[in-house]
Amino acid sequence: MADGGERATWGEGLRFAFGTLSVLRVRVERWDRAAAARAMAAAPVVGVVLGAVAAGAGALVAWRAGGLLAAVAAVGVLAALTRGLHLDGLADVADGLGSGKPAEDALRIMKQSDIGPFGVLTLVLVLLAQIAALAGQFGHSVLRGTLAVLASAVAARCALAWGCLRSVPAARPGGLGAMVASTVAPAAAVTGTLAAAFAVALPGQFDGWSALRLPLAVALGAGSARLLLARCVRRFGGITGDVLGAMAETAATGTLFALALLS
Repeated sequence: MADGGERATWGEGLRFAFGTLSVLRVRVERWDRAAAARAMAAAPVVGVVLGAVAAGAGALVAWRAGGLLAAVAAVGVLAALTRGLHLDGLADVADGLGSGKPAEDALRIMKQSDIGPFGVLTLVLVLLAQIAALAGQFGHSVLRGTLAVLASAVAARCALAWGCLRSVPAARPGGLGAMVASTVAPAAAVTGTLAAAFAVALPGQFDGWSALRLPLAVALGAGSARLLLARCVRRFGGITGDVLGAMAETAATGTLFALALLS
């Protein structure tokens, strides 16, 4: 696997990010660690695009069918736009952590194609939490619901940069986790998260409640993902692609939970 001696451009990084983190058809011109570093730092941009699509779907459903179905639509669209990649990672990590086995055995469990009881239970609870939290936001207003969808999608992608900090190793060779592990400078992760929080605050100006609480919720969501990261590094010795997916779903859920508590 090449480390990418030549510095990648942001355009190459964005194509890497969209090609890896979404179903959108893009031409990935570089597949090396230099492009991966740019991609993970730019991942919040993917969150803005996917979040905007899911928020729009939720708003349309809310207009005709109410907040609960709007929440289901938004969560479903986000899952479809990522091929369920992050949800699959969440289930695998839950099985690995719940197994209680040594790191090598836990990683082998995570690579298996089936989902165990810990994974199923975690998926059900997380999806229920996301839908319930979004239904509450749509219940306040369609605008507040759409902004909550956008914030959770952005926070999920902010978490990816923190999972790929230079101080965080890969748990095993090969795969996406090894490609992107240890590629992101701390300054890039901080800058990306601050820029993302500012970005979600801008549309929040149309709702005085949201303008103040959305950036805080994004920060809290990213922080909750970092707690999971610390646990996974201790347990597995580093990150895998599944760990990154689990961090994304944890950040999204943490953001929505924070918004619910701040209501």
